[in-house]
Amino acid sequence: MSRWLIGIGMTLVVVGVLWPWLTRVGLGRLPGDTHIERDGFHFFFPLTTGLLISAVITLILWILRR
Repeated sequence: MSRWLIGIGMTLVVVGVLWPWLTRVGLGRLPGDTHIERDGFHFFFPLTTGLLISAVITLILWILRR
């Protein structure tokens, strides 16, 4: 289990470092991503982006287990 936690942590760090590049590609601005901006308040919920990333990771893990 500790290997899984280390792997998940490293993946989150890599995604965090690559996030500015990923937003240029279009991730984070897909239809279904919620972005609310008001005076002194910003709310961003990347629902579609999260689902897309989850599907890609699931597909990769499914292929690696075969």
